[in-house]
Amino acid sequence: MEKRPEEMGNQEYETTAKETTVSIEKSAGSQGEEEFKELYEESLKTFQEGEVVKGRIVSIDKDFVMIDIGYKSEGRIPIQEFLTPSGEITAQVGETVDVLIEKRDDEEGDILLSKERAVKILVWDEISRIYREDGVIEGKIAGKVKGGLTVDIGLSAFLPGSQIDLQPVRDMDNLLGATFPFKILKYNKKRNNVVLSRRVLLEKEREEQRSTILNTIENDQLLEGVVKNITDYGIFIDLGGIDGLLHVTDMSWGRAIHPSELVKVGETIKVKVLNFDRERHRVSLGLKQLHPDPWTTVTERYPVGFKVQGKIVNLTDYGAFVELENGV
Repeated sequence: MEKRPEEMGNQEYETTAKETTVSIEKSAGSQGEEEFKELYEESLKTFQEGEVVKGRIVSIDKDFVMIDIGYKSEGRIPIQEFLTPSGEITAQVGETVDVLIEKRDDEEGDILLSKERAVKILVWDEISRIYREDGVIEGKIAGKVKGGLTVDIGLSAFLPGSQIDLQPVRDMDNLLGATFPFKILKYNKKRNNVVLSRRVLLEKEREEQRSTILNTIENDQLLEGVVKNITDYGIFIDLGGIDGLLHVTDMSWGRAIHPSELVKVGETIKVKVLNFDRERHRVSLGLKQLHPDPWTTVTERYPVGFKVQGKIVNLTDYGAFVELENGV
């Protein structure tokens, strides 16, 4: 039966207490060493060469940027990876960055890291994810190459000329520096090749607009459209997913002119819906109908005997045609 402290003598009590303390210290020490060993071994397992981890910039000198990644020692990145083309340093102490563990020397405690390679790995991971999920990636038009444009999406991607817009783009220089969303058509990591499309997204948007306008368009409605094509008999206007025809006879109340004298391709124009065939999806448009027929009030404005000035617009054997105003 174990004695209580009050039943022990002083010497016997002290001896027992010491033995208990030593036992606890040994147990604690043994446990602490085991935990430290486990943590150390875990750190060696966690940080492997070729792995991308997050780190915090702790110092910057003329040659290296030192990064704390939670390892037993800090890693280093050559300062060149943080320099702009003009030589400015983009790194700041305390900033968090993604880094790739390029080389680890456990004996020397030396870790060589790379920010640039980490960015490329993460970009490829993002490209793969977006492609699998049929998503959209944003990019900036960076330059012109044979057959299309290059796009910066974290790495250089190719945008074929046929995939830039719904219509052929005559002047690609105007797109340089512009940012757009793109669809990833295909990619090959080994060949460092990514092919993008902007046209796919525009076609989808156009189809949505088409559905909307087909459900809302009505006769006598005023609409804005973009001149898509010009012919001898009229102008085809994109109303946002559906084309309408502005016939030459509905262009002006005045003398007939060639459609090319009125507008240019790509120009925005306001028109009136004269007739909409919902079954055939055909739209007849008018421009002169935006204004009243000048002949309805001509007798009020030009009474007999009234002196006026006009412009001779045509000469014939039997007389001259004089334009008093547009349409008269």
